[in-house]
Amino acid sequence: MPTPTTPQTLSNPAAAAGSRRVPGRSRLAVVAVAAAAAVAGWAILAPLAGLTLTARQGGVQHIGAAAVLASTIVVAFAGWGLLAILERRTSRARDTWTVIAAIVCVLSLGSPLTNGIGLGAKLGLASLHLIVGVTVILGLRRTALSAAERC
Repeated sequence: MPTPTTPQTLSNPAAAAGSRRVPGRSRLAVVAVAAAAAVAGWAILAPLAGLTLTARQGGVQHIGAAAVLASTIVVAFAGWGLLAILERRTSRARDTWTVIAAIVCVLSLGSPLTNGIGLGAKLGLASLHLIVGVTVILGLRRTALSAAERC
């Protein structure tokens, strides 16, 4: 079935080509949603469920809301930066970025699973990694520009 011709598709060839980009989706909003999801996940695990989220990183560290928030923001901006670089350097930025981000997310699970103190902390910290990873990967993927949109 042909794509209907609307004023938007006439002025934007990428829209006519069936772009997968979600209009109005802001990368900054993805960072904010990932941060909110991570802090909400921490709040459910630590204060509500009563898990003690501790890890060995040089010494024993208690993982609090501030650490979860800061690390989430750093990771989300790093993902955003990599996506922006790939958009400038390759025609398949969305797919390349998704593969790299998924690999990084899976590899990041090694830290909580090996450094977490106790089974609850290991699983809780791993779940926070997955919450952030899935939110950032799916969110930033939807904001990626196609090759046609970059031209």
